Amino acid sequence: MSSGNKRIKGISVTRPIYYGSVAAPLNGKKASDPDHTHKWTVMVKGLNNEDLSYYIKKVVFKLHETYPNPLRTVEHPPFEISETGWGEFEIMIKIHFHASASEKPVALYHHLRLHPYEDDLNGQPWPKDKPVLSLLYDELVFNEPTESLYQTFSENNALAPNLPQRKPNKDNTPQFSLQLEQEEVDRLDNAQYEINAQIAQLKQKLNTYD
Repeated sequence: MSSGNKRIKGISVTRPIYYGSVAAPLNGKKASDPDHTHKWTVMVKGLNNEDLSYYIKKVVFKLHETYPNPLRTVEHPPFEISETGWGEFEIMIKIHFHASASEKPVALYHHLRLHPYEDDLNGQPWPKDKPVLSLLYDELVFNEPTESLYQTFSENNALAPNLPQRKPNKDNTPQFSLQLEQEEVDRLDNAQYEINAQIAQLKQKLNTYD
């Protein structure tokens, strides 16, 4: 095994991400297909607008076969693609890592949502011009990373996610208690806060579409 590809036993590095889509009705705006009713963007993002390109080489999005060139590859951030359409479908998102990571690609699946299917948070009918957001939080876990990947994470201050961690017992086994449950809720709340902070930017981007 060449230098740098040796794996570090007993080490695990977790990187938080979110992925999903944001969509809005065209409302009279022109599209490439006159039958298209919505504009949408599907994406993979890092929390706090983290640039993921230091460990992600490319992201491949597999769209519905009715789209021209349904297999779209994005090799530079932002890892996202934008399109117009009229129907909802499942998008496969495959994340490829740099060769030094010696990691297999990770496949995620996202159902593109164009319609809200529910009222807003205030119980009122969903506004016609309000974007429909469908974002999911996830964590990429690198068990026993290579020395090269570990060094890359270290150089980018990414050896630990900037999120609350579970508190183990003295024997390092988790406590199944209300305290642990609350810690998990707080942890997810923090992640959702970071996502919400970027939703406004996505809304502004939607407004720039023709």
